[in-house]
Amino acid sequence: MQKIETILTPALFPFRTMNDTHICVVNDILRATTSICTAISNGAKAIIPVKTIEQAKEYKDKGYLVAGERIEKTFPFADWGNSALEFTKERVCGNEIVHSTTNGTVAISIAREGNPQEIVIGAFCNLSFLSDYLVAKGKDVQIFCSGWKNTPALEDTVFAGALAEKLLQSGKFENKNDSTNLALALWREAKSDLRAYMEKASHIHRLRKYHMDDVFDYTFQIDTCNVVPKLEQNKIVGVVQ
Repeated sequence: MQKIETILTPALFPFRTMNDTHICVVNDILRATTSICTAISNGAKAIIPVKTIEQAKEYKDKGYLVAGERIEKTFPFADWGNSALEFTKERVCGNEIVHSTTNGTVAISIAREGNPQEIVIGAFCNLSFLSDYLVAKGKDVQIFCSGWKNTPALEDTVFAGALAEKLLQSGKFENKNDSTNLALALWREAKSDLRAYMEKASHIHRLRKYHMDDVFDYTFQIDTCNVVPKLEQNKIVGVVQ
């Protein structure tokens, strides 16, 4: 049986139990990983996640398209922000896009420290495709929630529960991890009306204050993107199964 481990926030990453033999699934539902899945689904050649604004600016100076934000504000030189609705086919198809965000791209960088066999990207929009991919791979799965400034985020935790439930339903995984139990309990409470439940999430209200609420309905739709974005070297590309 394969194992599931959930890490609720980057601050807890040093206390992980998995190293070397697992697949790490990074999620930042509002909004980075939803945007990455959407970009790959819309034909982006690759997403280049970078941890700092300075790194993003270096790429911009080389002529790359840059998307992202810090604390709900698009930085001045970015071509657009971090809403999935901004990653349209017209903008992204065939392009490599540099992406830097407050939490999500930082978590992708941190995930490398666990030496996973793969780092993949998860969101509600690719939930079933991702779970099928993980079941087929037959490796332990570490679900890494980006959270908000090193604190847990409700939307990320609920997603972890949704993914864990699908993995457990395959009959090929077991769970002995209380962070996963917590995520499962939240998902089972939320799943009958996910969009309404997410009004409990503090980040919903944080983004709404900055008039960044146009993407909420899309974010909490399930299985709109049949892609598994995977980090290869320093670029995120779509997996072909």
